[in-house]
Parts: sequence; structure tokens; C-alpha cells
Amino acid sequence: MAVTPSTMPELGTPAPDFELTDTRGNTASRSDFQGKPLLVMFICNHCPYVKHLREHLADLTRKYKERGVAVVGISSNDPVAYPEDSPERMAREVEEVGYGFPYLFDETQAVAREYRAACTPDFFLYDAEHRLVYRGQYDASRPGNGLPVTGEDLAAALDAVLAGEEPRSEQVPSMGCNIKWRSGNAPDYYG
Repeated sequence: MAVTPSTMPELGTPAPDFELTDTRGNTASRSDFQGKPLLVMFICNHCPYVKHLREHLADLTRKYKERGVAVVGISSNDPVAYPEDSPERMAREVEEVGYGFPYLFDETQAVAREYRAACTPDFFLYDAEHRLVYRGQYDASRPGNGLPVTGEDLAAALDAVLAGEEPRSEQVPSMGCNIKWRSGNAPDYYG
């Protein structure tokens, strides 16, 4: 499997707007979360990197939602080429894994382009003013490397934001499968 790193947009970048539908047919937009720290995660169902941490991710995001962090997951993969990432399968994934956040479908892939998302999983944490404060890995665990899934990198950034502090500026890119762009739709930032 090819490994793709996240693009690491500049810290301080404002969160792009989005308005997408979740697996229950509800619409969610960035403005719904005004005044709250916001974690935007680009994930999908079939990626082995996401499967590697999905149960831990469901637990970690639940804990931070209880502490006031807004969380959304977005799937931008082409469901024609990757049927496992279809909205119907996304709904099943929510139930099986127990995701407690809106799992949104980016049908046009425009939101992934705006966020400069490149891989799954790709994490973008914004402060309460929706300025980018963290973009990077969940932790150092990867499928097959023998390290336990801890979420320590993302959790440290979340803890800093909730304490009114800046996360450390040295951040390690997330790694995973590339976003599955529709033919001719891959953005120019994408390697």
C-alpha cells in the first residue's frame, strides 16, 4: 500500500467553510461550531490506516466532545471507484465503530481540496476562533509497526487547546492512504 503524508498547511490558517450531509441526512457546517475548538478529520471506511485506529479514535473523540470540542469526520473518497466508502457504508461504519461525531460525505471533494487534505486519516485541529493550531499524526502507531495506538499526539494538541495554550509547533505529518480522487480531480498540491 502506498503511504501518503499530510500536506501540513500553515498554522494559523482559518478553517474553510463547509456544509455537508452526515450519514443520517443531517446537514452540518463549520458555522454550527462557532466558539468551540473544532477537530476536522478526513477518514474513510476502507483505509487500513483508519481501520488501525478507528476504535481508539471513537473513544478519544467521545471524551473530547464531552469536554467541549466539536468533532467532524469527513469522507471525500470517490465511492464509485471505492464502494466501501459510499454513504450507505459510512452509516454502517458509524454503527459498527460507535462514532459519536457527524460523519460527513464530501461528494464533490471540494471540502478536501479547501482543507488541503491528502490522506486518510488527516487531522486538522482549530482553536475556538477556528484558526489552525494542529495538523499532524494521531500518534506514531501504523499498521504493522508494533506500536500501540495511543492518540498521544492529537490528545496533547487537544489538551493544549482546551487549556488555552498553543500546541507544540513541531508536528509530525499524518500518514495514510491517499484520498481517492475522482479521475481528473486531484488538486495540484497533491503529489
